[in-house]
Amino acid sequence: MRKALDIITIVTGILMLGILGGGFFTYKYLTSEQFKTKIMNEVMGNVSGLMPKVLDEGLPKTTGISIPTLPKK
Repeated sequence: MRKALDIITIVTGILMLGILGGGFFTYKYLTSEQFKTKIMNEVMGNVSGLMPKVLDEGLPKTTGISIPTLPKK
């Protein structure tokens, strides 16, 4: 029984170190400049592809007369 508990303890320790190490390296990667640059390039690539379509559909070809305003009293 003692050997089984020792093996379980060792395996649990190894798993815990793996989880902590993985979390640490994930945090370091997500806060790195390399990751920020990669995400910004991807976002800007997607947005720049959409912008001409949005601008063409959103802006009118011509405008009408201006709306008159009431004089201030």
